[in-house]
Amino acid sequence: MAAALNRSSRSDRDRRPSPDALLAEARRADGHGDARRGRLKIFLGAAPGVGKTYEMLTAARARLREGLDVVAGVIETHGRAETQALVEGLELIPRRLIDYKGGSLDEMDLDALIARRPAVALVDELAHTNAPGSRHPKRHQDVEELLAAGIDVYSTLNIQHVESLNDVVAQITRVRVRETVPDSVLDMADDIEVIDIAPGDLLRRLREGKIYRPEHAARALNSFFTAGNLTALRELALRRTAQSVDDQLLNHMQAHAIAGPWAAGERVVVCISEDPRCAGLVRYAKRLADRLRAPWVALAVEGRRSLQLTDVERDRVADTLRLADRLGGEAVTVPAAGGRVADDVIAYARDNNVTHIVTGKSERSKLFELLHGSVVQDLVRRSGNISVHVIAGDAAADGAPVPKKTVGAAAERRSFDARPFVAAAVAVAVALGISEVVQRFFAVQTVEVVFITAVVVVAVRYGLFPSLAAVVAGSLCYNFFFLPPIYTFTIADPSNIAALFFFTVVAVLVSNLAARTRSEAVIARGRARSTEALYGFSRKLASCGNLDDVLWATVFQIASMLKVRVVILLPEAGGLALRAGYPPEDQIDEADLGAATWCFDNDRPAGRGADTLPGARRLFLPMHTGRGCIGVVGIDGDAPGPLLTPERRRLLDALSDQGGLAVERVRLVEDLDRAKLLTETDRLRQALLTSISHDLRTPLASVLGAASTLRDLDDALDADAKAELLATVIDEAERLNRFIANLLDMTRLEAGAVAPNLGEHDAGEIVGTALRRAGKILTAHRVDVEVAPDLPPLDVDAVLFEQALFNLLDNAAKYAPEGTAIRVQTWGEGRRVHVQVLDEGDGIPEGDVERIFDKFYRARKGDRVRAGTGLGLAIARGFVEAMGGTLAASNRTDRRGAAFTLSFEAPARARRAGAAA
Repeated sequence: MAAALNRSSRSDRDRRPSPDALLAEARRADGHGDARRGRLKIFLGAAPGVGKTYEMLTAARARLREGLDVVAGVIETHGRAETQALVEGLELIPRRLIDYKGGSLDEMDLDALIARRPAVALVDELAHTNAPGSRHPKRHQDVEELLAAGIDVYSTLNIQHVESLNDVVAQITRVRVRETVPDSVLDMADDIEVIDIAPGDLLRRLREGKIYRPEHAARALNSFFTAGNLTALRELALRRTAQSVDDQLLNHMQAHAIAGPWAAGERVVVCISEDPRCAGLVRYAKRLADRLRAPWVALAVEGRRSLQLTDVERDRVADTLRLADRLGGEAVTVPAAGGRVADDVIAYARDNNVTHIVTGKSERSKLFELLHGSVVQDLVRRSGNISVHVIAGDAAADGAPVPKKTVGAAAERRSFDARPFVAAAVAVAVALGISEVVQRFFAVQTVEVVFITAVVVVAVRYGLFPSLAAVVAGSLCYNFFFLPPIYTFTIADPSNIAALFFFTVVAVLVSNLAARTRSEAVIARGRARSTEALYGFSRKLASCGNLDDVLWATVFQIASMLKVRVVILLPEAGGLALRAGYPPEDQIDEADLGAATWCFDNDRPAGRGADTLPGARRLFLPMHTGRGCIGVVGIDGDAPGPLLTPERRRLLDALSDQGGLAVERVRLVEDLDRAKLLTETDRLRQALLTSISHDLRTPLASVLGAASTLRDLDDALDADAKAELLATVIDEAERLNRFIANLLDMTRLEAGAVAPNLGEHDAGEIVGTALRRAGKILTAHRVDVEVAPDLPPLDVDAVLFEQALFNLLDNAAKYAPEGTAIRVQTWGEGRRVHVQVLDEGDGIPEGDVERIFDKFYRARKGDRVRAGTGLGLAIARGFVEAMGGTLAASNRTDRRGAAFTLSFEAPARARRAGAAA
């Protein structure tokens, strides 16, 4: 009954849609509004000239006739008249010109196309590499931005440009294609239409000059365009499309909870256990999948029985799964759902549209199958329209014969531990003592509950076999001490025989269920611990700000969770360099370095336990991110045999992937910082050159002009003219001196060399000194000064304070029209003293209130504004903040103009003196 209920609940659960499939389908569905993602349709061909662009334009014209807004972003007709005829009448976005090495290149205008927002955009040649200076390096990234903007896209692609097929195409055609697109681009396509043409027809089109010019066609016929090459490329295109369609079919079945399989495509699953013959099953599954040209999976079910396996058996399962990986299959481990193993296999097969299941022939006894059931019989009985292949298998993985008594069971058991059985005996003895007390006050049936409770406690704590021992001991105690005649194993009343029988049956069932629950709880706790550790690791990586911290956190986490020694090597100076290790290591030997280098270059495991360079001390595994292999993780341990079980390998992969992503994140941040620094440096360099070219040349030109006039026309000039020329020389020299001083002051600020010489000074005196120094600058303005009489002295550097005020006055004189007033006022407010400079200019443009303090930044200005470097305000703020004050800018509220306010906190002793007064 319980098994039937379990199967029923499992069946209900299997009919539920997959959340992941529903999410994927929702992403593909048409939406509305700004959140809608565009749909991508790819016209896929086996080679140039098959008619991809022609078919795309034909489909676009059909959509245009339906009333949709279709716009061509980029179309490559290659001079073909029939293709050019289809372009006529379509709206074409003009291409954007990009300067490159003295010439110009034209590229699709992505911004114009997004601003136009058509219903369908035509973007030819998806694998195209954009010209330097474009927003994205590849055209498929432009397409992704169009899709994100809610625009449907039609595009074209040849199969040789798919990244995963690049090596295969190079082997077939002996031509290495440089422009590729990631496989994920094909995976995100909503529709793929194969444009197919027979190789003979394509060769005829080539000879007729419909693909290339005659001089190019002859060369193509002798290299790329051969009948064999085209046939192979045609098969690749059809198979890659079939794979995408098969994935969409599987997603549709999972999203709509359709019970499979639909035999639209073949899939093979081989069942893996600790049986030594499973290696032979894997090889058979490989041969079967090759005959069917189908993907295949090696499946291991991890349940209660997995906890009872010996280390040798666990390693055997791991070796078999690694064999599947090496043979090109996919190794998968699924947790048991609590029922029979066959139920888990069938559930996986139906969820993944599997059409063939390969399993080993059972050689267990009839009695064993009667008591425990047969996985093979259950698979055959419940497989429905899934084909089940039952294979004998006559040799172990190492070629040695398998003794029949060990087939399907553990050949080696763990050493016997008597402590659980002693604990079971103690639990029964305690239950017996409690029962002796309980029976004096309640009926004898209550004793059964006490003994069953003891059985449940033993089952939950120690598992199945100790609980069965408790059942036997409890049944004997119940018979001997509580069923009359007591203190004998004889039962006089037939009803007591039935009571003992049903007590024993119930105790066995309860112990079995409790033990199963315990084993599932143990597995769940282990998975929860791993999940919690991975979550904690991800949070730790998120808080790491530099590469060394990320690498140290990664090696420590791997070492602590897998109990191994760990090193990480990253590419550096043309080779691999040891960057982190736990326990810390300074270097690795030549054998390990060679294995690590081979692993990095070939993106495959190497070293201890691997197929390549197995003599190395460590096992090296590549660290992957979306950009490929970025480094190598090396592990070693003291225990003999394989370093990683399937569970530990999955855990290592998860940790390595997280660490790799964190490394990439840190490097991206560093690249971004460097790019920002280079951009800022270039901006400052341009601003400095512009400022120097103007602010040096202008005063120098005035000085040279006045000096030359004095030299050449000295006798012809009167005293007033000479005095005016000398004044010009002095004024322009002072202006030049201020410019040089500003540059030197900014250099001191950036170098941290400004050390204020603080002392108590009167704010009014410093204001007066600054005004006298700026007298010449302020001659064209009316200056109003209002200094509060009761201000406390300020703890400032008088020289820096004066320079800051001078820069503010100079700024006011530049930006305020002649004849307007410049006002300087001071006042106290609580603990702070404020000094404010106000002008009657146009004020500060909105958005520039803070930017005016940036180096070399100057607000918008008219022709009347005197030239400047854009450093004065930046220096003023730097000096004020170095003395512990603040400098803020704002626009006046009473009239037009700007206001700059310096604020300082009065010294504590000055405040106390003022309070006492």
